[in-house]
Amino acid sequence: MKVAIGGASGLIGKRLVQHLQSQGFHLYQLVRPGRSHTGFDGVSTIVWNPSSGDLDPEQMEGLDAVIHLGGEPITGTWTETKKRRILDSRVKSTRLLAETIAGLERPPRVFACASAIGYYDQTNYTKPQDENAPKGEGFLAEVGAAWEAATEPAKTAGVRVVNMRIGIVLDKQGGALKELLTPFKMGVGGVVGNGKQVMSWITTDDVVRAITFCVTNQSLNGPVNLVAPDAASNQRFTKMLGKLLKRPTILPVPGFAIGLLFGEMGRTLILSGAHVVPRKLEEAGFHFKTAGLEAGLKHALFHAS
Repeated sequence: MKVAIGGASGLIGKRLVQHLQSQGFHLYQLVRPGRSHTGFDGVSTIVWNPSSGDLDPEQMEGLDAVIHLGGEPITGTWTETKKRRILDSRVKSTRLLAETIAGLERPPRVFACASAIGYYDQTNYTKPQDENAPKGEGFLAEVGAAWEAATEPAKTAGVRVVNMRIGIVLDKQGGALKELLTPFKMGVGGVVGNGKQVMSWITTDDVVRAITFCVTNQSLNGPVNLVAPDAASNQRFTKMLGKLLKRPTILPVPGFAIGLLFGEMGRTLILSGAHVVPRKLEEAGFHFKTAGLEAGLKHALFHAS
């Protein structure tokens, strides 16, 4: 298969390139103007500029699949400027790809675009939410809805579209787990807030396998939750991480401190969470290598990456 990838330089993208190459895919990386190489051996380039809306359709003809993972990092202080970058970076790039795909003579069979579990209600921790659950409230839910809506031109043109709602990716090289390791190794890791907020997670290895599954399994379309089936409360996650690192977890972090330190971003990403389940993946026959929390954390912490 010939596959183009947007966001290949990110944490998930790098691992996805390695995985797809090992499976024999011919890869193209979407790169910004001025970049002469991809940083990956054996990966071709397609030049684009989402900010200006530039993407040569001829470079996209004949692809079998397009995968898009790009977007401004959601961590950091959520100023109005930062929030605009978070939204625009996802919507503009996705819409450019979808509109370009829709106008091709030989469009790809599938457009698999990242989304996020921030789409769901982040306040009801007891009710598992599958792909049929309604949109939640707040900034991340609005971003998720707009992000997914931007794929509509490709869907209207008859291309199979998968909106991959990705959970918390466990990887010691980046993301939430990397940020947690320092305080935990210092012995000052602890339950955050009331500890009831749910963390719906997935390991990097499983997320790249799940993305590949979404691309190659023709039964999947629309929203698909890319999370492991064993979502955990912050309290359970904290205790398990402390156990595996052999560090105490007796110092709680009060919710008001998170609010003071991180503002809206902290209240949304750290003090809230959704119990999300991977119904569509499991019904389609996807097998998780690390389905349980302990196995997932062990893999993320101790598996050579």
